[in-house]
Formats: sequence, structure tokens, C-alpha cells
Amino acid sequence: MTLVLYTHPRSRGRIARWMLEEVGQPYECVVLDYATTMKAPDYLAINPMGKVPALVHDGRVVTEGAAICTYLADAFPEAGLMPQDRAGFYRWMFFGAGPLEQAVVNRALGVEVPDDKRGMVGYRDLDRMADILAAELARHPHLCGAGFSAADVYVGSQIGWGLRFGTIPDRPVFADYWARISTRPAALRAAALDDALIPAG
Repeated sequence: MTLVLYTHPRSRGRIARWMLEEVGQPYECVVLDYATTMKAPDYLAINPMGKVPALVHDGRVVTEGAAICTYLADAFPEAGLMPQDRAGFYRWMFFGAGPLEQAVVNRALGVEVPDDKRGMVGYRDLDRMADILAAELARHPHLCGAGFSAADVYVGSQIGWGLRFGTIPDRPVFADYWARISTRPAALRAAALDDALIPAG
């Protein structure tokens, strides 16, 4: 069994590494450069988009952060990262991959959706989207109830990133949630491994 993660320490590959650390299976990490190796023919054969992360598991390729987290939760059930509440899992995983991702990226890019066009974007309004997510987290310690799951790795990472860079509305429940999940041993290991790859300065 081989697991290979293609990544960069300043990318969404950090989410995939956290998920791999939660799974607890041995894996190889290949760090790519944005301008060179990510656009090289060998890597484009794996991910024609020329971006990271990408995961290769025994020759099978999985790209996109939400797909990688979902795949690993399903492939390694012994890790306990796929909850019994499948409906909640898919709901919040794809809420993260759709409305939340769009909203946070648009905020980071300074994109303002005109009021009369909000029905055309998946999140409609960033504050409304944040209120919906905050209400769910106020009801449960994790997105799918009491237990931590792959949805918390993926959506939680986006919340943490948004809080750090100011691209998600500040809600006390978000800070509490991020403090709770980001101190998990696997999260700390993954962060330390990626941080060690970032040059000083």
C-alpha cells in the first residue's frame, strides 16, 4: 500500500496532510514548486490543473481537498473519520467545498457581489453563510454531532484560515471551534511538518 501526497506548505495541501495524519497510515510527501514542478509534464499527468494537493493511493489519483478528505475517511474506516450521520457529513463537506470556499476566496480577492446578483452565487451573502455555519456549531461540538470527522478537517481548516486572514466574519463560536480542533495531535503534527518546510523570512 502506497500513499503519496503532492503538496506545498503554503497551500490547501496542508488540509490533506492533516487528514493523512489523522488517518495514521504511512505516506510519502512530495513538495512541489508553484512555478516549476507543479507545471512539469510529470505532475500534469497526475493533476492537469497544475495545482496541489493531489493524492495517489496505489496508483489511483484523487484531487481537490474535499475529495481527498472524503476518500481517506472512506478508504480507512478504522480511523473513525466517516461518521454514521452520512447525510450531515455530505451536507457540511460540500457546504465547505461550495458556499464556504466561494465566500472566503471572494472576500480574500476583494470581490463584492452586487445585491441584485446574490442569488447567482452559492453563498448569497457572506454574513448569512457564516450565521448558518455558526448556528450549527453552536448546537454541536463538531459538524456531524459529538464526534470529530473528516468534515471538521476540511471545513475547520477553512474556518481557521478565514479567522487568521480576516476572510470570514468573526463569530465567538468559530474561535472556540478552531481552538478545539486545531490542538488535536494530528493537527499539530501536520502543522509542524508543513511549517518546517517554509523558509525562514
